[in-house]
Amino acid sequence: MSDLQRYIEKRKKSDPDFAANYEYAYEQFKIGVILRELRLNEGMTQEELAQKLQTKKSVISRMENHAEDVRLSTLEKVARAFGKKVHITIE
Repeated sequence: MSDLQRYIEKRKKSDPDFAANYEYAYEQFKIGVILRELRLNEGMTQEELAQKLQTKKSVISRMENHAEDVRLSTLEKVARAFGKKVHITIE
């Protein structure tokens, strides 16, 4: 376990608010990382993806860096632009 992982686990145990919000924030962060990796793997810039989706570069940047409240329909548009599908799991 890394120092960061140890810190996170320790903080979760000592701070209920941190623990409650950590998982949600981490999932939001992962969405942005996945979108960025998908775009980069396709060799596209944010501007190119924005043009393909008929939106602005700032929208793509916001999704990648602050993936809060990204609509499912928007995720589906991005996936389709790359010939992919969105799969959702509820646990």
